[in-house]
Amino acid sequence: MVLSNDIARDLLEIKAVQIRTDRYFTWTSGIESPIYCDNRLTMSYPKIRAKIIEAFVELIEQMDEKPDVIAGCATAGIPHAAWIADKLDLPMIYVRSKPKGHGKGNQIEGKVEDGQKTVVIEDLISTGGSSIDSAKALQLEGVYVLGVLAIFTYGLTKAKKQFDEMKLSHQTITNYDEILNLLLADGIINEYENKKLQEWRNEL
Repeated sequence: MVLSNDIARDLLEIKAVQIRTDRYFTWTSGIESPIYCDNRLTMSYPKIRAKIIEAFVELIEQMDEKPDVIAGCATAGIPHAAWIADKLDLPMIYVRSKPKGHGKGNQIEGKVEDGQKTVVIEDLISTGGSSIDSAKALQLEGVYVLGVLAIFTYGLTKAKKQFDEMKLSHQTITNYDEILNLLLADGIINEYENKKLQEWRNEL
């Protein structure tokens, strides 16, 4: 993708993606990680988010089948799904992590119809769990999920395995390896650090 490298650099510059080789971040799960990813920050940068939407649209236009509706994963996928839907002049829905505990108890917000085709928009793919849960919720409503699109992925084996088991395609604009390549090219990390960062991801 033409914009992949450009957006990877944007994510580093606004610190949406940070790499630390000396003092690891701690994820909510307790995993010690050299990478911290918060793509929600992209909402605050109009030029960067415009590039991200352009890249998402490019991925959608390359699909053999086109969506009837754009689905965002709550919460971080919602704004990007809305901008994509606006750009493509398509309806938009979003999927909660679980049904509401009040009102109509909806898990999917917006109008969905049996037989519609959709793409699921996420900001980040780690293990793939939240994206897959959203896809399952949509499938239960008779919606055909063409695939999952996200801004960034760590490239974890667990995610690939889960998507393969679901027979669900997934693509991202940029990824962990592209970030490492940029950091190495810029001299921010050295070959040894690059190797250790690769090993961390491959062993996770």
